Amino acid sequence: MSTNTTAQPPAAAVAKDAHWSAKMARLRARKLPERTLSICDDQDAKTAVTEAALNLAKARAGALAECTEQGIREEQRDAWVASNPQVLAADTGLTRAQDALADATLTLTFRAVPRPVWEQLLRDHAPTEAQADQGMEYNVDTFPAALISACHVERDAGGAEVEGMSAADAQELLDTWADAEAKALFTAALVINQTLRADLGKG
Repeated sequence: MSTNTTAQPPAAAVAKDAHWSAKMARLRARKLPERTLSICDDQDAKTAVTEAALNLAKARAGALAECTEQGIREEQRDAWVASNPQVLAADTGLTRAQDALADATLTLTFRAVPRPVWEQLLRDHAPTEAQADQGMEYNVDTFPAALISACHVERDAGGAEVEGMSAADAQELLDTWADAEAKALFTAALVINQTLRADLGKG
């Protein structure tokens, strides 16, 4: 009488498979990189932050000098400076200025697209014959707006993603903004797709 037995894989093979499965799970879970572009036309708000930061630095320097005059021990100086009334007031002023600047600033977020999407965009916006002769990889007239739209991420107040910039919206901004700002807009979407987050070790 024979008894059927099921062969068990070697323990080392099981451990190796579990190790790779865990690593692969982490690789799959990686999020596409994001980049933000901040836009603020309120020069007064920017200046206020700079001045508030200088005021805080001066207040801290003054408080530190006072520590020396009053013989405050080295290990107590940080806490003494932090609790100084002038320092506290200046710190509050800086926080208010930064909050005002944040309210006056528009932020655009861009996320890299998966490789197949990137390659499809290049196919959909291939360079003209003249552009190809100049070494262009894409149609410089249509690709920027398409890429900006594909990469733009818009979130509502609760953090949920909502519909963002269309290609038409992007083209309008590219056509109406100053050249340097239009280039900054396109660059924000382009660079996030060309930033390498992996370190290539030496073989």
